[in-house]
Amino acid sequence: MPTADSTAMYAEAAHAAAAVARQFAANAGIVDALVARLRARPPRFIVTCARGSSDHAATYGKYLFETVLGLVTASASPSVGSVYAVQPALADALFVVVSQSGKSPDLLRNAEIAKAAGAHVVALVNVVDSPLAQLADTVLPLHAGAERSVAATKSYLCSLAAFLQLAARWSGDAKLLAACDALPDALRAAWKQDWSSLVAGLRLADHLFVLGRGLGLAAAQEAALKFKETCGLHAEAFSSAEVKHGPMAIVGPDFPVLVFAQDDDTGAGTAAVAEEFRARGAPVWLARPGAHGAGVLPLPRAPHPACTPLLTVQAFYGAVNALSLARGHNPDVPPHLNKVTETV
Repeated sequence: MPTADSTAMYAEAAHAAAAVARQFAANAGIVDALVARLRARPPRFIVTCARGSSDHAATYGKYLFETVLGLVTASASPSVGSVYAVQPALADALFVVVSQSGKSPDLLRNAEIAKAAGAHVVALVNVVDSPLAQLADTVLPLHAGAERSVAATKSYLCSLAAFLQLAARWSGDAKLLAACDALPDALRAAWKQDWSSLVAGLRLADHLFVLGRGLGLAAAQEAALKFKETCGLHAEAFSSAEVKHGPMAIVGPDFPVLVFAQDDDTGAGTAAVAEEFRARGAPVWLARPGAHGAGVLPLPRAPHPACTPLLTVQAFYGAVNALSLARGHNPDVPPHLNKVTETV
């Protein structure tokens, strides 16, 4: 069994800051050309299309586009095109496909349908000679580099970063543009955070909830997936608002909850849910920039609230890598999974 700092997952997650910096520099011209087109011919709406961790990245993209640009953004159901063979009305839409490999048949089929319907297809893809990259109208390479671990880390963070750079340059928001410049160093700071209390607390756990809200929901979704993939630990992700509509009935003593709170208008409400669950006797860990106290997982201040989910996930990756090993798993080779998953 490898040590915590010798897994491929650890090495790849540690490289995320450098990969994001490389992506921002390499893609600036491509993004600016895309932005010029989008300003000249504004899309009626945006649709994202993805699976797995990439779909969690798309959740982040939805909240980012809607809060920064005010553009309605929907998540495509790939089976509608690939299995049900329905061709949605996508004329004049921006259709964003997110994929590490660019090979999954269902994503390719939906991209073909969108392009034929008159959408502008943008691919956020790590493999630049993939079928998806060849099909897309615009390719935004993730520049994450090769990943050997089945569990995606730097490619996920690079997917979020690609959405961030596009939203910043499209909106022209000076604060968001400055945050992009500061993001790589902020990611390096997040990687150094000590979340060992979470590792100790979940070593023998059977289940947990992971909560986030708004821009932070994607971080909760990604964390829940990583718990399942790398730790054999059943985890469910919920919005801190949605969890109150039924699921919270099972939270009590011995039911762990991990909470990701944003440093924006959703933060106070999310932190209040954490306190409510702690009052019931549940083991609760709260990650929130600048927060202190019992059960708080440290996070550095983000250069912008839109960057907080990336810092949260970066800190989390170090912890879940260690937790996987503590539970007797190898995070690089989860059972029954392959690095490239192809669905139809």
